[in-house]
Amino acid sequence: MRHLKISIPHQQLYVYVDGVLASTYSVSTASNGPGELKNSGCTPRGKHYIRAKIGADLPLNAVFVGRRFTGEIFSEALAQHFPQRDWILTRILWLSGLEVGVNRLANVDTMQRYIYIHGTPDSEPMGLPLSHGCIRMRNADLIELFDQIDAGTMVQID
Repeated sequence: MRHLKISIPHQQLYVYVDGVLASTYSVSTASNGPGELKNSGCTPRGKHYIRAKIGADLPLNAVFVGRRFTGEIFSEALAQHFPQRDWILTRILWLSGLEVGVNRLANVDTMQRYIYIHGTPDSEPMGLPLSHGCIRMRNADLIELFDQIDAGTMVQID
């Protein structure tokens, strides 16, 4: 059985298979730090699961808006044309909290906050907290992770 752990202090995502560390990826969590409140721009902590996997079989750098493929493929020219976009690329792993009052329901609901593990432009640094709350990954790493896990996979964010 696989499960994920995300370390906010270390900016790392760890994949465990049957309790044994199988792989590690560099990530970027929220520039506002950890936190669960709606509209905080923070990365939520605690026990979560992958609610949905979105984007299977789409091309590398596929652009998403509102969890829908726009038909665009990210490029520097596209980035210059839409400088205000928070780029969500390649795949989406939509998280849902499991702890009522911590990261589920009311004003702390991870799913309703649209918190994802998602791809980001390769020009964006990893290992530094720079997101708006989501967990950003390199696109190639995200495809590798996406193909390893199922919806329902447990995710612990600390």
